[in-house]
Amino acid sequence: MTDPRIDRVIVTGASSGIGFHIARRFLEAGARVVINARDPARLARAREELGAPADRIVPVAGAIGEPDTARRIAEAARAHLGGADVLVNSAGIFAVRPFLETSAADLDAFYTTNVRGTFLVTQAIVPLLIEAGGGSVINIGTVMVDQPTTELPSSAAMASKGGVHALTRSLSVELAPHRIRVNAIAPGIIRTPLIGAGADALARLALLRRVGEPTETAEAALYLARAGFVTGAVLDVDGGYAHGR
Repeated sequence: MTDPRIDRVIVTGASSGIGFHIARRFLEAGARVVINARDPARLARAREELGAPADRIVPVAGAIGEPDTARRIAEAARAHLGGADVLVNSAGIFAVRPFLETSAADLDAFYTTNVRGTFLVTQAIVPLLIEAGGGSVINIGTVMVDQPTTELPSSAAMASKGGVHALTRSLSVELAPHRIRVNAIAPGIIRTPLIGAGADALARLALLRRVGEPTETAEAALYLARAGFVTGAVLDVDGGYAHGR
């Protein structure tokens, strides 16, 4: 049995945080990568900071909740990479917002990016994975779907990330006949712009008594891309957050 290919990779939400470090890790592993983010200027800065040659990194700006963005990502992968082997749906939004202070517009925003965006991009890329004879889809959820905390009230965000977990498991079944593995990473408290400067104050929530680094989530993504006998899994990368509660 040959190892899964990881040569042609797509990473959404790659301008900062977890997505940026996932793109960097795959580039370090020798992959060619299509990177996406909503803001063209931030994406251009990330492209420059990643520093890979032009033939190994392709930026595609646009909000993933828009069908046109998903289409353009797929077209870029076909045109510049010749297809796709791995999709990492890292783009997502999070905010601490008490339930009674959450508006319908807030709920729509979480759904549009976290669920609709993940769904649309995956739908656009799966035909490329089928053409390749199989591949890997890796979604980014959160451990707080199953282990919420009063420290971070975020019911709307968690409802949308719960949808990502459900989509992961459902697609792992539906796409298995095409040799496409679908898994998710459930990060705990990770030092990213989404959490902000107060991340270290939450270190006590994890058994390891520290927050995670985005590079550690990137290593998990690379593992799942290579793990040929793993599908339908939601992998906690949380320093023991879920087990210590």
